[in-house]
Amino acid sequence: MTTLLRAEGFSCPSCVDKLEKALNRVDGVEDTTVHFTTGRITVDHDDTVDPQALADIVTKNGYPARVSAM
Repeated sequence: MTTLLRAEGFSCPSCVDKLEKALNRVDGVEDTTVHFTTGRITVDHDDTVDPQALADIVTKNGYPARVSAM
């Protein structure tokens, strides 16, 4: 499965690395790509992962996020 998230507040490219590491630590997440300039985050994962939980992780890391339709 692939989940698309939209996030706000990226201020520097190091945000990308921080979020990718946080999301890739979730059991069931296979790959994460954070697009700094657009605020898009794509997460490839198995069906045990709750998309809202992914958005919550991004938000807890300081970047308000929501699940977006593909």
